Amino acid sequence: MNNSNMMCDLKTGVCGPGDEEQMEIIDFNLQSPKITLYYATDPICSHCWALEPVLNRFILQYGQYFNVKTIMGGLLSSWHGFADVSNGIQQPSDVAEHWREVGLHSRMPIDGSLWKNNPILSSYPPSRVYKVIQNIYPGKENEFLRQAREAVFTFNQNIGEKKTLVDIVNNIGLNGEEIVANAALGSAQDLLEQDFELAGRLGVRGFPTIILVNEENKGVKIVGARSLEAYVDGLQQVYNGDVKAENVPPLSELIKEGNILFSKEIEVLYDIESSDMESFIATEMIEGSYSIKRVLGESYVVS
Repeated sequence: MNNSNMMCDLKTGVCGPGDEEQMEIIDFNLQSPKITLYYATDPICSHCWALEPVLNRFILQYGQYFNVKTIMGGLLSSWHGFADVSNGIQQPSDVAEHWREVGLHSRMPIDGSLWKNNPILSSYPPSRVYKVIQNIYPGKENEFLRQAREAVFTFNQNIGEKKTLVDIVNNIGLNGEEIVANAALGSAQDLLEQDFELAGRLGVRGFPTIILVNEENKGVKIVGARSLEAYVDGLQQVYNGDVKAENVPPLSELIKEGNILFSKEIEVLYDIESSDMESFIATEMIEGSYSIKRVLGESYVVS
């Protein structure tokens, strides 16, 4: 065997002939990303849920160019005086049909019937939990946000209620009772108000809004759930040059214990057709390490 260029691949763990050049010049003056991606969102924003597949792929492939700062926007303080005339929403039960339409269009599963029998009274409680986790356990807040969205959109749980929030926080390995109690304090609302103030300075008027800002404080604002190309184009404008996409990690790396991915997400991440989803998973995952389930007419895979 010619072992002059043998190596063990760090990502795959497979050892064999390497495709690295024998010698290359590299620059160890690594620079931190100079671009900030502000993501203005809300835990109960249906169009933000619809954006998940594209936004996750954008971050996975281009995250080396920017730092992500998620901002809670405060979509629903209460139903007192609230109305969304453009979407025909004046009372909680009106949201059910709107959510159903977003789910059908995006194929990110949305139930929405809770708006008729157990409506969410405010999006502030889960937003405050997000801010408390971000403040005390940075890095865990987005795990909470993802599971909160799965709970409310797909599994029809009221994330405005204490018990639901405690269960979600416990599920990500933190003390749910303690964190939800902290989220009820005035200090948690102060953290949330700071996000509202930042969103106002950035000119946020709706969700989702993505704002990319470079070190010269010049940026682009992209409102609504858009295509991957729209975000890449925006990044190129603030980067002032071409950007290179990294490979999407293998599915086995993304499906960790307890995590789920919906069919639409897998299709977007790996450019496959919905009809090929199950066969693709079978080639990417170890047999017995996952299961495929159905909810609201859509498939999802869970480890």
